[in-house]
Amino acid sequence: MQYTTDNLMELCWPGNRVGEAIEWLAYANGLISTPVASGTNQKAGVNQVDENNWQTLIDRVATALGIEAEPVSCPYGKLQSFFQFAAPAIVKMPTKSESAPAFFLVFQKKGRHCRVLKPDLQIVTISAEIVADAFRKPLSAAYREPAEQLLSLANIAGERKDRVADALIGSWLGAEIIPVGWLLRSSPGSNLKIQIKQSSLVQEILGWLAAFALQDILYLLAWWLIGRVVLDGQTDRGWVWAWVLLLVSAIPFQLTASWMQNRFAESLGVIFKQRLLFSALKMNPDDIRHLGTGQLLERVMEAESVEMLALGGGLTAIISIFQLGVAAWVLSQGAGGLLSMAVLALWLTAMLIAGWINYNSGKQWTDTYRSMTNGLVEKMVGHRTRLAQEDPDHRHDEEDIELDHYQTLTRSFSKTGLLLGAIPASWLVAGLACFIPALISKQSAQLPSMAVGLGGVMLAYQAFGIIQAGIQNDILLLLSWQQVKPIYQAGSTEEIIPTVMLKTASLPNRENPAQLRPTIDKKIPLITAHDLSYRFAPHRRPALHDCALKIYPGDRIILEGPSGGGKTTLGAVLAGIRKPDSGLLFLYGYDWQSLGEATWRKRVVMAPQFHENHIFNETFAFNLLMGRRWPPQLEDMQAAETICQELGLGDLLARMPSGWQQMVGESGWQLSHGERSRVFIARALLQNADLVIMDESFGALDPENLYLALECAQRRAATLLIIAHP
Repeated sequence: MQYTTDNLMELCWPGNRVGEAIEWLAYANGLISTPVASGTNQKAGVNQVDENNWQTLIDRVATALGIEAEPVSCPYGKLQSFFQFAAPAIVKMPTKSESAPAFFLVFQKKGRHCRVLKPDLQIVTISAEIVADAFRKPLSAAYREPAEQLLSLANIAGERKDRVADALIGSWLGAEIIPVGWLLRSSPGSNLKIQIKQSSLVQEILGWLAAFALQDILYLLAWWLIGRVVLDGQTDRGWVWAWVLLLVSAIPFQLTASWMQNRFAESLGVIFKQRLLFSALKMNPDDIRHLGTGQLLERVMEAESVEMLALGGGLTAIISIFQLGVAAWVLSQGAGGLLSMAVLALWLTAMLIAGWINYNSGKQWTDTYRSMTNGLVEKMVGHRTRLAQEDPDHRHDEEDIELDHYQTLTRSFSKTGLLLGAIPASWLVAGLACFIPALISKQSAQLPSMAVGLGGVMLAYQAFGIIQAGIQNDILLLLSWQQVKPIYQAGSTEEIIPTVMLKTASLPNRENPAQLRPTIDKKIPLITAHDLSYRFAPHRRPALHDCALKIYPGDRIILEGPSGGGKTTLGAVLAGIRKPDSGLLFLYGYDWQSLGEATWRKRVVMAPQFHENHIFNETFAFNLLMGRRWPPQLEDMQAAETICQELGLGDLLARMPSGWQQMVGESGWQLSHGERSRVFIARALLQNADLVIMDESFGALDPENLYLALECAQRRAATLLIIAHP
């Protein structure tokens, strides 16, 4: 059947089956390992969803399946190439009105063809141009008449006129960004087997092993041949040329093995980096809070080390095991026989023991090194404070002791490393010594077996060298992994699959909430808390104990109390940043397990205290809108402009040479204390949350800016909770 833009809807899934469409698409592309399970639509709340909020719906279906659905947009001029190559993807077809039923086109990944999964689960191949035209027509309709009028004035008519009009409209709209749909991909926190299946790791590692094995076989044959020539006294040039040919033939396989190894390292490195970035945002804030700047920097550095060491050490282990096995077999066929194999086993045991000694020595050295690095970074961060307040006569009292201890451990670590490095060289002597009985016998029949044994000794020597490098590599890997392990494991936390979705229509108009506040139903609490308790550690005094409160939509609340009284902790619990140890907490009558963490944190936003908030080394626009939407749309920039003017940040924006694109942060435009505070306030208000919690956000403001900020917060926040000192 020939498909055109007129009958394209026959391939589309209706909106009420979008969850099923995502399931089948994920299964067909290997993103989920089990067949499609019935009831996922109900599990993700598809049947209760507000269909105007497809982003939330698709996110929830993806979460239920353990995958990710990334929203994507495309320039008008690149629609055709997008639909040709972007898969697996689900695309929301353009409709004439917002109230019209939604339909989705499902693209399956298969080479360079545009393949579509129909609702009856059949796959058809269509032209990407047809789908692109379906998106172009609604946008180009308003420009069609002006384009045709312009071409009529230029006396362009007929079929040529239509082509030129399309090209002209394309030039006008070429950079127009169009929301297209969602790309499906495996979650970085998903099963490693699924991620490996989605990548080309298996093919790359098999190709690398095959090339390496062929390279070793050719080298082994070359050793056997040259040994036979020398020991048998062969002078025929043909044998020499055969030996040269074997060595030259091994070069392409060596290059191929190196290339495949680099490809494998690159693919595995991508998976590892994605997992770390994913896991870093899932760590418990309390697990990070007690770490200093030096410790955080150390973990970042160790993460890079783990990646490099794991790739090198893992591949080295595979090589060494393979080579050692081949060497053992070759030695068993050589003149040394069982004696050579026994010596090989003895030397391997000695290398493992030396490696264990080197590991214990390295652990002490690494702990001392990390402690010194952490202290150095902390001193650098507090350099100005030390210059102003610390007694200069005692700034370096502890450093000499630390350096002396570090030097002692370094020597010990180096000695154990030298012991480990001496084993391959000593094996060469011991392996050759195993041929002494064969040499003494002076039998010509022993010459071929000696040639074979010599090849085995050299192969084992090479394997021991690789094992030595691998052990030293793995020692550093284990020491680095101790720092990275908590970050990596945080990504394995199971996602809470929400069972309830709040409809967007039930929310107040957050851009002008004051106008609607008299109409808000005060009978339905926004936040309800019963007997909340929270401890920072199991055996510590409770920071919160049996707290109970109700917050209604439209409320303006100020929470005062002495330092250490639990105000910030309560705000963090209400915002979903911390989970209470006991008690009940509801948002519109639903707990956080029902709504999901992401939904809860979108509905309840907290501006943390100044020392826990951050200006990122990014553009001014990003620092304002990072919690709202990024990249922003025109309405987002307009909202940011309005709030900046209300907070008195208009002058700051006018002074910046690059305006919204001005880089700010540590290495960019330096903001004053009060300017940073107002940016934090604007960031929270721009997130359009149901409840905005501001934790001591106004303490750094002068009276004039304090008045502006309070007025803006009361005008912009649908519901407001301010934490302050009395």
